[in-house]
Amino acid sequence: MEKSQVTKNISTPEDSAREKKYGPLIMFVAIFIVVVIAIWQFSGGKAETSIKEINEQVPNTINYPKTKVEAPEEEIIKDVETIIDVEPEIKPIVQTKAIVEQTSTVLPSLDESDPWVQEKLPELTWRNELLALIISEDMVRRFVVFTDNFSQGLLAYEHSPFTRPKTKFSVDEQRFVEGEKDVWQWDNNTSKRFDLYVDLLRSVDSSTLVKYYFEAKPLIDQAYSELGYEEDFTDTLQDAITQVLDFEFPKSSMALTRNSVMYKYQDPAIEGLNDSDKLLLRIGKENLLIIKSVLLEVNEKLTKKSAQ
Repeated sequence: MEKSQVTKNISTPEDSAREKKYGPLIMFVAIFIVVVIAIWQFSGGKAETSIKEINEQVPNTINYPKTKVEAPEEEIIKDVETIIDVEPEIKPIVQTKAIVEQTSTVLPSLDESDPWVQEKLPELTWRNELLALIISEDMVRRFVVFTDNFSQGLLAYEHSPFTRPKTKFSVDEQRFVEGEKDVWQWDNNTSKRFDLYVDLLRSVDSSTLVKYYFEAKPLIDQAYSELGYEEDFTDTLQDAITQVLDFEFPKSSMALTRNSVMYKYQDPAIEGLNDSDKLLLRIGKENLLIIKSVLLEVNEKLTKKSAQ
């Protein structure tokens, strides 16, 4: 009888140590494989479906929007470059001078403009006590109407921007007879009743005056259009200023005659002057020189500002 060869496993100390170290891990892997096979058999090979169903039962707390790219990346980049390269078309804003001047100033209506003008007046002069000479009612319209009449040689006393002098017109009481008429000499002291008005004008800062004039220009133009004009009022204002600058005192005597309650100039050339020129005569030569110096400066700044 043949001896059967039996192979005997002889374990070494190293095998015993490996078994102690990896034995539990091998047992856990084997149990996991058995559980997976059981689940697969029980579900009919639809383990993936079950996991999907479980996922569908768990609500999504965050819904991320899906981004859909309509064009290849190079086309998107091209479109972006096109947008960046193309500058927007900027159309110039066409504005009239009146609108440009009032961009920084909110103007009231013409009927309610008196408080606005009164607020500006103290900034024009250091002689604020003389502002009482200015009539504070319908100020813009008074300025426009009086200036328009003055430029035509007329005096609209009822629309004067200033109060009337408290001192009345007077003549030298000395008189003499010339021919068949009594003749009075002109009293130079009567011109002093206009000194305060001239002092007020002399104290005005011309730059500030021109600045406020153009700020109020829309109101001034509205008042001027009420008179039926379509022209620029600045031209009318400069005509009035030019009339003052061009006026020269006559060299002949300013003797007066009186046929009734009214005095008249004995010289027909003087008597033939228009009313605005006669007002300049009554203001007096010295006062007129001061007025001319102020108005010359104002007129130059008006011209420069209008040309801008």
